[in-house]
Amino acid sequence: MKGNILALSNTWIVGDLLGGGGYGRVYELVGGDRQAVAKFVPRAPGADRELLFVNLKGSRNIVPILDSGEHRDSWVLVMPRADMSLRQHIDDSGGVLSFEEALSVLLDIATALVDLGDSVVHRDLKPENVLLLEGSWCVADFGISRYAEASTAPDTHKWAMTPAYASPERWRAERATNAADVYSLGAMGFEMLKGHRPFQGPTVEDYRDQHLHSDPPALDGVPVALATVLFECLFKSPATRPSPENLLARLRRQREAPATGGLAALQVANQIEVRRRVESDREASVAVSASERRADRGTAAKATYELITSALRDAVMDAAPAASLKKDRNAGYARKLGWTIRLGSAELIATDCTARQANWGGWESPAFEVNAWGSLGVRIPKTSYEYEGRAHSLWFGDIHEQGRFGWFETSFMLSPLGRRRSTLDPFDLDPDEDAAKAVWNGVSGFQVAWPFTRLDPENLGDFIERWAAWFALAASGALSRPSTMPERPSQNTWRRG
Repeated sequence: MKGNILALSNTWIVGDLLGGGGYGRVYELVGGDRQAVAKFVPRAPGADRELLFVNLKGSRNIVPILDSGEHRDSWVLVMPRADMSLRQHIDDSGGVLSFEEALSVLLDIATALVDLGDSVVHRDLKPENVLLLEGSWCVADFGISRYAEASTAPDTHKWAMTPAYASPERWRAERATNAADVYSLGAMGFEMLKGHRPFQGPTVEDYRDQHLHSDPPALDGVPVALATVLFECLFKSPATRPSPENLLARLRRQREAPATGGLAALQVANQIEVRRRVESDREASVAVSASERRADRGTAAKATYELITSALRDAVMDAAPAASLKKDRNAGYARKLGWTIRLGSAELIATDCTARQANWGGWESPAFEVNAWGSLGVRIPKTSYEYEGRAHSLWFGDIHEQGRFGWFETSFMLSPLGRRRSTLDPFDLDPDEDAAKAVWNGVSGFQVAWPFTRLDPENLGDFIERWAAWFALAASGALSRPSTMPERPSQNTWRRG
């Protein structure tokens, strides 16, 4: 890229790479009459170029777009080169800014939010997107968040925001207003003054839970009036946060002489009331989220299930182009089929994903929760030994660690002490009464035949290899019952009460 010529409205020469992330690489531009940088935003399906642009004319403390166009597979935005980012400034200052420095940043950003009104929402306000330009802290990358969301599936919008600063409504995929930016500014103010964010994750799931259900810690050592307004910025409900105008006016008053006497006492009483409202606000968010979290997990589970099963499907079809693929075919199978691959007389079958709360029937419920499930199986014509293949369950739950949800592969078998025998060995079960018996602490007619194994959608090599091997055996007529059951040690691979 270095040395390339950008022929936009003006002609620019690309210099050194300065940085980048998921939605853009930033390069120095050389030549011309001012220092500038170019952000290259990859063209993404579903995201139109116009999403990158919003009308910011007349708005203060916004990094302007000097030029724009396209280059190869990217859109290009040319901006003036800033002195530093707020992230750099925080890091260079040891993680904490002085009261005056933090207040100056907050005032500049609040001024930008006031000028923008409610018609333009950044939706990904964070220290990396705030730049020092000509003595003022300015907001950059308006439009990038909209562009990222447009090119991201609805169920994976969490990757189009920054978890540490994302407001509760962003986690709920609700319409973002300027209240979302006010929330992010409150989180940034907290970080600048205390040296850490109000919510510290570290995982995406942790951030989501904290933003929706946890109170921010106390801002000890911060003037009461400023601590109060920052707490109000972090209210869970968008309607209860201060407007940008109210926020700016209250921040400006921080530069006045501190209150004394009765006014100081009143500020303390007001802070106590705000803290009470924070707790009430949090409790309301928790109540709303109890069922929403299950629904959200179901939505996320379906999307991840599709990633897992389509990765297997595509790998098998690439390796065996003579195979035939049929989708949504229900040939007497107990559940709706997602797809079936047929090679010779063998079938590799993936069922559709069912997303709802598990019903364990009248049996004792296991310690873990299951919110979605499906299955994979390899089928062959029934042999003279009454065998027609194997099937595994895929369950989405917090099976290994409470509150940490993901997809797990397992399978089941009938107790060797009983007289029953299955034509599938091992076989799949929905999270129902029979499955509850299998994971029960006592002895029953069902047992776990395969360890509960977490599936990482980004690392499915072993998973795909196993199923490809079983399908190959089935297609060549060599698939048979496992010689030992369980095939792998399965005890203690799930959470018990």
